[in-house]
Amino acid sequence: MNKITRKTFLEEVSLLTGASLLAGSSIAGVPNFKKSKMKLGMVTYLWGKDWDVPTLIKNCTTAGIGGVELRVEHAHGVMPELPAAQRQEVKKRFADSPVKIVGLGTNEQYDYPDPERLRKSIERTKEFIRLSADVGGSGVKVKPNQLHKDVPTEKTLAQIGRSLDDLAKYAADFGQQLRLEVHGNETQELPNIKTIMDHAPNKNATVCWNCNKQDFNGKGLEYNFNLVKNRFGDTVHVREFNDPSYPYQQLLDWFANMNYKGWILLECHTNPADKVAALIEQRQLFEKMTSQA
Repeated sequence: MNKITRKTFLEEVSLLTGASLLAGSSIAGVPNFKKSKMKLGMVTYLWGKDWDVPTLIKNCTTAGIGGVELRVEHAHGVMPELPAAQRQEVKKRFADSPVKIVGLGTNEQYDYPDPERLRKSIERTKEFIRLSADVGGSGVKVKPNQLHKDVPTEKTLAQIGRSLDDLAKYAADFGQQLRLEVHGNETQELPNIKTIMDHAPNKNATVCWNCNKQDFNGKGLEYNFNLVKNRFGDTVHVREFNDPSYPYQQLLDWFANMNYKGWILLECHTNPADKVAALIEQRQLFEKMTSQA
């Protein structure tokens, strides 16, 4: 693989994107995606935040979106306070549809210097883990959020990692994967994510790639990707595939070369009037990018 930096990518993106999407064209080095096991889903970040569970299922089915990560505190209402009977109803609705619950996307973090806040976040994460298991999900997304000026960086990163490790063991007992989103001011730098994961050796603690502009920092995108690729879990967050600021064709090539079988989840940041039509457009782009031209 040729090393890609932000500068070289922006110089070549128009040529690469245009060539890769032309029917009948071919690009040297692009793998054959016909047997790709990658699956397309969405995150209820902006496009699905106002949809309840029946609407989510209906709209995803119409758009051909196969799975959904339920971002917490949104209109779907799937939260730890949900009674057992309603949890079973949510599970059945998805099980009876072509749409899978990929898991829950939480805002729980483990960088707090205050031990009581840390404890509460860990306990809340356990509630989400049990909830995800009850509604048929396969994992829970958590995040590192920030460093603290009065705390050494290494201490914070180690604390996050140890918390992840303990929670990964807990999650495994419920058949759930723990997924650390590459997120947060400074903590989203990939060398910091690698350090966190070094403190979380349990393999059920995984990384959710997040397609941040910081991915290009330091030694570049490919180097940073390789820092953590051996810890990828079942979810990847992407923005719109036609966003020219990120090399999505290259990213999908790398995942295909790894024989990645997880979920590529749309976490779109725009606000189209017709979100179902926008999802259809993104699915079509995904299909083009993951098939041999």
